[in-house]
Amino acid sequence: MSKRRSAALTEAQRVSLAQTLLRERLCHQKLPDRPVGLDSQYKHLLELLRRTAVHGESNSVLIVGPRGSGKTMLLGCVLRELMSLKEVQKNVLLVELNGLLQTDDKIALKEITRQLHLENVVGDKVFGSFAENLAFLLEALKKGDKSSSRPVLFVLDEFDLFAHHKNQTLLYNLLDVSQSAQTPVAVLGLTCRLDVLELLEKRVKSRFSHRQIHLFSSISFAQYVDVVRAQLSLPPDFPDPKFSEEWNHSVTKLCEEKSVEEILKRHFNASKDFRSLHSLLFLAVSRVSVSRSTLCEADLLEASRLISADSKANVLHGLSILELCLIIAMKHLNDTYDGEPFNFQMVHNEFKKFIQRKSHSIHKFEKPVVMKAFEHLLQLELVRPVDSGVCKVQREYQLMRLMLEHGQVMEALQRYPQCPTDVKQWALSAFG
Repeated sequence: MSKRRSAALTEAQRVSLAQTLLRERLCHQKLPDRPVGLDSQYKHLLELLRRTAVHGESNSVLIVGPRGSGKTMLLGCVLRELMSLKEVQKNVLLVELNGLLQTDDKIALKEITRQLHLENVVGDKVFGSFAENLAFLLEALKKGDKSSSRPVLFVLDEFDLFAHHKNQTLLYNLLDVSQSAQTPVAVLGLTCRLDVLELLEKRVKSRFSHRQIHLFSSISFAQYVDVVRAQLSLPPDFPDPKFSEEWNHSVTKLCEEKSVEEILKRHFNASKDFRSLHSLLFLAVSRVSVSRSTLCEADLLEASRLISADSKANVLHGLSILELCLIIAMKHLNDTYDGEPFNFQMVHNEFKKFIQRKSHSIHKFEKPVVMKAFEHLLQLELVRPVDSGVCKVQREYQLMRLMLEHGQVMEALQRYPQCPTDVKQWALSAFG
């Protein structure tokens, strides 16, 4: 008995260790050894930053590409290699700003001061302008002999949002410093807007080097499958080589399955974004247990079903029968009045007609209860007011629109547990 228990524990530990390792890889966006399909962009960016870090040459560059194309991953891989160089390790300073967090220049300057650890140096000093303050910060970074400055890499994520700051002061001063010889500075902007240069003022644009690195994924489906295999495989140094070998063999076989290939092809055609791929693989890995200690076809099929599920249809599964009836009443009104907006009073009248004529399974509800159910649909954003401004019209007469498609409601009705037959029939007459 004790031997069995220890064997089970050992198996549980193996599975737990494999899951921990894979979850860390998939959740924490662990950087790959080299960005897939971005070799030329990688070399270009690395060379630019190396010239700043090693030779003190100032540069500015924009990394442009759609969301999920690998901008942050590319930069992360380049910085990892750059910081591994001996001459760079203790010399280069990195300042990371984000347009969603640093919403004005004052906040951005405070963050620069914090990341450069210069709060004590600045103290209570008062500066006449932003430029003076920034110049003082960069001057404070000079080495003891005052002869040379430490290179600073400024990374501006959501670069286009910095263009909305008043007078674009931060961008102007950073790019101005990158053009002068006083301090080696590299300004890197990450953005998903192709027209970002049109947002810049003339004086800012004139100081920008106009270097742009575009990321449009050219990865093939075969490379995509290789990435899946690499992401799901256990490393050679896994504590249990036998388990690792079995696991990796099952992953190779899994990737060759026809149904799995179809799932991956569907995801590949919809988006080449590795973040959405990681979400899919994470859901599959989460289904592994001691009783089934390797990945199988069913895990990926279920993961694909969950990730492609319609969020609004999922919300409908949790509604009460009364709320579902109100949605069907709204659909009746949409059909009757050719998509024109409706109000609560009209919905209530339609629902009352159904109760009086057809339904024997639904109890009669008082109007305030129906109103409460309607307000809940409003909170869930399944119904939306036509006029979103401040409206003096009574709540029950405020014009609304239904934010659901025919298919979403029908799918919810089919999956709804113990849905009354007369409600289903009423829905079919509404959607017929």
